Amino acid sequence: MDPANPQTESGVVDLSVIIVSWNVADLLVDCLDSVLFNSVVMSRQPDQQPRTEVIVVDSASSDSTVERVRQRFPGVTLLPQAENVGFTRGNNIGLQAARGRYLLLLNPDTLVLGDALQVMVNHMDANPDVGMLGPYTLNTDGTPQSTRRRFPTLATAFFESTWLQPFAPQALLDRYYMRDLPDLGTCDVDWVQGSALMVRREVYEQIGGLDEGFVMYSEELDWCKRAKDADWRVVFLGAAQIIHHGGKSSDQVTAFKHIQFQRSKLRYFRKYHGSGAVLALRTFLLMNYAWQLGLESIKSLLGHKRDMRRERIRAYWQVLRSGLKAT
Repeated sequence: MDPANPQTESGVVDLSVIIVSWNVADLLVDCLDSVLFNSVVMSRQPDQQPRTEVIVVDSASSDSTVERVRQRFPGVTLLPQAENVGFTRGNNIGLQAARGRYLLLLNPDTLVLGDALQVMVNHMDANPDVGMLGPYTLNTDGTPQSTRRRFPTLATAFFESTWLQPFAPQALLDRYYMRDLPDLGTCDVDWVQGSALMVRREVYEQIGGLDEGFVMYSEELDWCKRAKDADWRVVFLGAAQIIHHGGKSSDQVTAFKHIQFQRSKLRYFRKYHGSGAVLALRTFLLMNYAWQLGLESIKSLLGHKRDMRRERIRAYWQVLRSGLKAT
C-alpha cells in the first residue's frame, strides 16, 4: 500500500489533507513525512482504518518544491499553479479536488505528532454535531501556541496585534485568547487557527469554501463564524497535537503581511459589524502605522539599528500607501 495514497486500494477516502505551499520546500518535506507516517499508523489500526489522501497545492514556488514532491512523494496529489494564488484561494483549489469525508487544512510549516490524525477523525466520528476541529499546537521550542479564540469584539480589534496590546485590559485579552480553559482539554470554542483545521464535508458543502476576499489571515475566523452561524460546533481538541513553526511563507514579504493582516481584520468587521465599525478601526490602524513610521524614522536618525529601522520604515510606508482599504 502506498502510504501517501492508501485510498487507492478501497476507493474510500476518510481524510483529505490539503497543504498550500510557497517556497518552503524543506519545511514541506518534513510536514509530508509527518503526515504520511500518521497515515501509515492510521492504516494499521485493526478496528478503524481511515483512508487518507494528501493534496499539495503549490503556489508557483521558485524553489525546488515541485520537483522534490514529485520525486519523493509520488503518491501525493500535486497541483502546481502557474501563479501565486495566495493561501485562501490555494486552499479552495485543494478543497475542490478533495474526496474525503473530512478535510484538513494544514500549513506546510507544521509537523503532525503521534496519532493526531487518528484522534481527530475519531472525535469527529463520535460527535456528528462537530463541524470543525483544531488540535493542540506547540511552537518549535515545545511551548504552547495559542490557537483557540472567542470571536473578536471591536474593543479587541483596537488592541490585538497593535502597539496598544501591552496596555490592553487583561480581562479583555484573557477572554479573547480563552485563557480561562485548560491547555490540554477538549472544549467548544468560537474559532481555531487555520494552521491545522479539520472540517466535516457536510459543513463545506453547506457553507462553501473559504472567502477569497481574505487573501490571507482571518479566513479561518470567517469560516468558523459561518459554521457556527449554521449551528455547527467548533471544537479545540487537546488530545491531538502538532508543531507549528509559524509564518515561514508570509515572513518572506513583510509589507504584504502587514497589509493583508489588517485588510482581513477590516473585512471581517465590515461583514459582521458594519461600516461604522470599519471606519473607526481603519482610521485607528492608519494612525497607528503613521505613529510607528515616525518613531522608526527618529530611531534611524539616531543611528539605532539602522538597517532594521529602514526595513520597518519601508514596510510601514507601503501599508500607509495602501490605505488599508477592505476588500
